[in-house]
Amino acid sequence: MDRQPRGLALISGGLDSRLGVCVLRDAGAYMEGVCFETPFFSAASARQAAEQLRLKLHVVDFTADEIALIKHPPHGFGGAMNPCIDCHATMIRRAGELMRERGFDFVSTGEVLNQRPMSQNRQSLGVVEKDSGLKGRLVRPLSAQLLEPTIPEAEGLLDRTKLLALSGRRREPQIALAAHYGLVDYPSPAGGCKLTEEAYGRKLRDLMEHEGLDDLRLVRLLNVGRRFRLPGGASVILGRDARENAILADRRAGADVLLHPPAGVVGPTALVPAYATPLTAADRAAAEQIVFAWSRGTDVAARNPFLPYQIR
Repeated sequence: MDRQPRGLALISGGLDSRLGVCVLRDAGAYMEGVCFETPFFSAASARQAAEQLRLKLHVVDFTADEIALIKHPPHGFGGAMNPCIDCHATMIRRAGELMRERGFDFVSTGEVLNQRPMSQNRQSLGVVEKDSGLKGRLVRPLSAQLLEPTIPEAEGLLDRTKLLALSGRRREPQIALAAHYGLVDYPSPAGGCKLTEEAYGRKLRDLMEHEGLDDLRLVRLLNVGRRFRLPGGASVILGRDARENAILADRRAGADVLLHPPAGVVGPTALVPAYATPLTAADRAAAEQIVFAWSRGTDVAARNPFLPYQIR
C-alpha cells in the first residue's frame, strides 16, 4: 500500500457503526463519517458517536429521499411503514455520491451478516450493494472476511487480515471489541426510526391517504398530539400537554383552524389543518366537542363517541 486509503463510514450512532470505524482505522484507513436525518429519525446519536470517535461527520438532510421511498418503496415495507432495504440502499447511494465528490476510496457500514434476519442476510446485503451503485466499493468491516473481497481490499489499500468475520445475533463479540477500543458509552441495540413503529405508521398512512406527504409541516406534526379523522374528512390534532398545545398554536398556517377549550376550562388545543375540501359544520362541531371531552374535569364517558375516529 503506497498511500493511506480514505473511507466514509455510515454512522447510525449504534455500537456496530462505531466499531466499524475503529476496525478500519486499525486496517490503515483514514475515516470520516456521514449520517442522515429526517422527521422520522434524528442525527443526535450519530453526532455523539462522532464526538466519541473524534470523527469528522457530514450530516445530510434525507427527508425528500425518505418521503419518495414511503410513497413508492421498490422492495416494500417491513412490519410498519418502514422501507428499510430501499432506505439503506439510498443512504449508501447518497454516501457514494459524497465519496466520489470528496475523493474517498470506499463507503463502509457497521452491518453484521445475519444479525437481522430480513435486512442483513446475504441476499439483502447483495441487493443493497447492487441498488446503491457501489458494487466493490462498499466495505462491511465487521463481516468482511465472510464476504467477497472489495476493490480496496483487492488493491491492497485495506489490509483484509485486519477485518473481521462476525456473523449472527450474538452481541458478546461486539461488547468485547467495545472494551478493547475503550468504548464505554454507547446505546443498547434499538430502532430509533419512527417508521418502524406500528402506531406511528397508522398515522403516517392516514396522512398520506388524505392530505399527502408534500407538506413537511404536517409530516413533522405526526410526532405531536392525539390524531382523529372525522367523518367529513377533517383531521384533528389534539395537544396532550401545555408543550404540545404551544407547538400546535405555533404551527398553525393559512386557513388552518385552531380550537381552544371554553373560557375557564383547562384542556387541550386542537389544530384542524386546512385540506382540499372545506371544513364541514359537522366536523367543526365534532372537533369542538373533542376538545371539551379531553378537557380537565369532563367525564371520560364524553370521549366514547369519538374513540372510533381516533388513530392509534
